[in-house]
Amino acid sequence: MAESEKPRVIAVIPARSASTRFPNKIIAPVLGHPLVYHTWRRASEATLVDRVIVAIDDASVADALAPYDMDLIMTRADHATGTDRIAEVMEHVDGDIVVNLQGDEPAIDPRVIDEAIRPLLADSTLAMSTARRKLTDEKAIADPNVVKVVCDQTGNALYFSRLPIPYFRDATQFDATQDYWQHIGLYVYRRNFLLNYGTLPQTPLERAEKLEQLRVLEHGYKIAVITTDYAAIGVDVPADLAQVIVLLQQQAAEG
Repeated sequence: MAESEKPRVIAVIPARSASTRFPNKIIAPVLGHPLVYHTWRRASEATLVDRVIVAIDDASVADALAPYDMDLIMTRADHATGTDRIAEVMEHVDGDIVVNLQGDEPAIDPRVIDEAIRPLLADSTLAMSTARRKLTDEKAIADPNVVKVVCDQTGNALYFSRLPIPYFRDATQFDATQDYWQHIGLYVYRRNFLLNYGTLPQTPLERAEKLEQLRVLEHGYKIAVITTDYAAIGVDVPADLAQVIVLLQQQAAEG
């Protein structure tokens, strides 16, 4: 790649058909289209993304998405994580930077995708980036399903945890106005790093917290963290669809 050329950015949406709490949620109907269609459409609106791929693992998903002009790649069904599925795709796809998008977040803001890509465009030595948003809700801060992140003075991640971090020792009571940040599960990788990621042994903190991004930190790599106001709304169970539909309708009304 010539020095003046922009790195080629590939967004990959891992669309696993088997979901314990919501089987086949990736093709659940939302406003007349499969759920993952909305994620794909939003990703396609990101100005820095050159190609959007949906990584599928089942023929029934391929059939459901056949009427749409989507870039589908079939992958193995036995991958342990979405990152592993994306790595399989990128073994056969040309690209320099890879975006990992959650297929069950159909309201993802394209501007957040672009913002998360920019650190890797600005620093050729950076392996990975992600995003965070300010947390002020006490219930969310205490919720172990809401992952928190703390960063250094240059915006790189120091640690991710399911616990409320940091701990404010001198606080006399819980104060949600303190500096708590939610990790947004949007990842951007340098392609070579992504392909190498699967060869890195699992690490103690990763196993303890069940957070695969800790493997990156424990092996000494930096993760740049951009700040956003975007509140990720994913679909974990069928009841979540109602909230997502309202949000998509609001986005459509706003143009």
